[in-house]
Amino acid sequence: MTGPPPTPPASGRGEEASLADRLARAITLAGPIPIAQFMAAANAHYYATRDPLGQHGDFTTSPEISQMFGELIGLWAADLWDRAGRPDAAWVELGPGRGTLTADALRAAAKAGFVPPVHFVETSPVLRAAQAERVPGATWHDDVTTLPEDCPLIVVANEFFDALPVRQLVRYGGGWAERYVACQDTLFLPIAGKGLPAEIIPAGLRDAPAGSILETSPASVAIFRALARRVAHQGGAMLTVDYGYEGPAIGDTLQAVRGHAFANPFDQPGENDLTAHVDFATLAAAASLEDVRLSPVVGQGAFLRALGIDARAAALARAAPERDIAADRDRLTVAMGDLFKVLAVSAPTWPEPAGFGPAGFAA
Repeated sequence: MTGPPPTPPASGRGEEASLADRLARAITLAGPIPIAQFMAAANAHYYATRDPLGQHGDFTTSPEISQMFGELIGLWAADLWDRAGRPDAAWVELGPGRGTLTADALRAAAKAGFVPPVHFVETSPVLRAAQAERVPGATWHDDVTTLPEDCPLIVVANEFFDALPVRQLVRYGGGWAERYVACQDTLFLPIAGKGLPAEIIPAGLRDAPAGSILETSPASVAIFRALARRVAHQGGAMLTVDYGYEGPAIGDTLQAVRGHAFANPFDQPGENDLTAHVDFATLAAAASLEDVRLSPVVGQGAFLRALGIDARAAALARAAPERDIAADRDRLTVAMGDLFKVLAVSAPTWPEPAGFGPAGFAA
């Protein structure tokens, strides 16, 4: 969800054929392209031309499941800001969807006195319009380079890094090669491309069985480290929530979702949401090159429970007994509780963020 998207065309179906045709022509003329390039082109079009969220979209994120998710993150930020001495900090969300998380978070944070200026990193004109309705007065950025430099930043990235392009390296013919996308007419399919030196593969994985796939995301690492550097120099913290693992590890996690069902990632480019699991260990290693404090990686369920989701669910259930609040809580903490991971990066001069130990908010 980063970088300037292509200019949207007049109609969705026409653009679908146009995007597939453009990619097919490019591959026919210049040869197969890396998986990362294919994913970047497909997602740039996908997010530029639709609101993919909700029942009538392709997927649902935690903030859309329940207000509890955004509220607790807002209270997490307000608590950290309060213990840091209440500085003039800015709120930043990366890939903010419809703006639901920020709207819920800042509504809760305002009760603690935290009313920061809002900055969104978002390139989709469709989603920017939805965000403007929920969070009036926000400032938008095409990428992280234009974020404020004169104040601490509290950055939230929920299901942002999973949509950034990944390189896939495949064990092939006794060595390793980068995985590319070839095309026959408008049928796209993955192939083994250029060979790679074994030295770039982690030592423990170099002798993996034939067909094994190792994923890397240079774009994610670059953005994560750049924001860690900002936090180190300016103060503040960054909270990342996404589905992922602590790698490096072997596995093909590239997937496509359309209409709340899995689809072929290479079918109808630009019409499916393409994602890959986030390697939290690699992100943490990149951030550790800067002068920041790293939290342990914890599951979303443990994080939300430490912040008090059970008490919040009970209060909402009393106020709205007709709603199945318990089911929403369980979806966030059980169904998504282990698959989704949480990592915080904070300035060494700031207090430790809540939610990463047995205790919740500071007394």
